[in-house]
Amino acid sequence: MSLGVVIKGPEGIVLATDSRITLEAQRKGSPIPPVNFDNTTKLLSFSEPHNYVGVVTYGAAVIGLRTAHSLIPEFEQEILSKEEARLTIKEYGDKLSIFFNKRWKDTMPSDYKGPNMTFIVGGYDPDAAYGKIFLFEIPGQPDPKPRHEGNNDFGMTWGGQLEVVSRLIHGFDPTAVEIIKKTLNLDDKQRDQIYQAIRQELEYPIPYMVLPLQDCVNLAVFLVRATMTAQHLAVGIRGVGGPIDVAVITRTKPLDYVQQKQIHGETV
Repeated sequence: MSLGVVIKGPEGIVLATDSRITLEAQRKGSPIPPVNFDNTTKLLSFSEPHNYVGVVTYGAAVIGLRTAHSLIPEFEQEILSKEEARLTIKEYGDKLSIFFNKRWKDTMPSDYKGPNMTFIVGGYDPDAAYGKIFLFEIPGQPDPKPRHEGNNDFGMTWGGQLEVVSRLIHGFDPTAVEIIKKTLNLDDKQRDQIYQAIRQELEYPIPYMVLPLQDCVNLAVFLVRATMTAQHLAVGIRGVGGPIDVAVITRTKPLDYVQQKQIHGETV
């Protein structure tokens, strides 16, 4: 499942994610064990002049047998090579969605019942004062939707395994309200009212509108690391792991990796 975090702050955009993907190793006549790979790249970046945008992916690990990152050379060659200048973040989202949706339809079974592959696209439009964030899901929601829209709307977009992050930020597990609904036999309207009331009272008061860029980085890393640590101590799907990749984009500087896993040989 992974965990992806993108923060829109007044000083820039922060993108962070872990490096683990979990696949099911299917062997005829045997149980299907989960298999983890801890060096996958899920923070996507592009060559100049398209380096004022970045993408975080989570959810479905592969399209066929290919990760999203492994398909980026084709996206750059087929799509971005035709664009001589920077696009808007919405345009990048549209083009990414069309590209990956086509790959999905060409590769995945029509009766697929698993999770979507989700993309959070963040960066700066040319000459824009503040960053923009869009989210889309393949195949379920291919139309990129804006998050934290407007010059005075700053905040965080995250997804994947949310049990730990939601408890830290919202104050409760995302399944808690459904448990309350079922236990008390409530309707959807009552469930939504309870959700809003609990979140309003318990949500951690992070002042995104004044948060410096370094603190946005610290927050993103904290949430990914806390999820990893908690999963190591509990029984359940350990879908978040491996190195944490973090990048920042500002109005005047293109995407820059604050920390990024490196290829290396044997270590002692």
